[in-house]
Amino acid sequence: MSSTADDPNPVVVTGYPAPAFRSNVAPLLPPFNPPPPPSAYAPPPRDDDTFVLIALAVIVLLCMLTVPIVHHVLRPRIPEFAVSSACVTGFILSAQQQQLSASFDLNLTVHSPNRDRIYYEHVTASVLYASDILSERSLASFSQGKGETTVLRARLAVLGRKYVNSDVVRGIESDRGRGDGAVGFNVRVFSWVRFPGALGTSWYTLSVHCDGVLISFRNGTNAATTGCLLGSAPKKCVVVNSDTSSILNHQ
Repeated sequence: MSSTADDPNPVVVTGYPAPAFRSNVAPLLPPFNPPPPPSAYAPPPRDDDTFVLIALAVIVLLCMLTVPIVHHVLRPRIPEFAVSSACVTGFILSAQQQQLSASFDLNLTVHSPNRDRIYYEHVTASVLYASDILSERSLASFSQGKGETTVLRARLAVLGRKYVNSDVVRGIESDRGRGDGAVGFNVRVFSWVRFPGALGTSWYTLSVHCDGVLISFRNGTNAATTGCLLGSAPKKCVVVNSDTSSILNHQ
């Protein structure tokens, strides 16, 4: 076996490194695994969310209970009217001429059960026998605060021998011919009212009927010219017509 060291003519090899191997095959990628589908199981709500829902439910329930109570307490109520006293003087009835003269002195008590102030304007009072108006007059405007009671003094005069129809004459004579000599008159009160605390600035009509106000003449004869309210108890009145009936609590 020979060695290159012993070869007198050694062979010298020259050249470049062999070029790198290139392949047209794409490199292999790791396999694609799609994400799992969403689970139908929802995680339970957190304690904070549960507390908020319970608090909202409690607030809604309290509002539902509070609104009707506040509405009932603050809702305006119709005032209470009564004839506390009534006297008639100078009562002269001419049956043949169908003429009447008299002077009615009335005290009307008005009580407000409301919490807010009430205003009364264009107040009128009238005295009737049956459905016939004997006298009518305007009264002063007034207002009432919380729970106030006001006494309206009205003097209604039938002067100049007012003509009355035959039914009125016969009815009064029949009433005075009874044992107590009491004649039943009717009192009417009409007014515009305003409830600024509850119903804004609108005005509403109020019509009050005080029927069967019995005036007892002293001697129980047709000659008596003076009489006063029969009994000591006030005659309560009724509000028969009010355009606030849908929103007021009619007592």
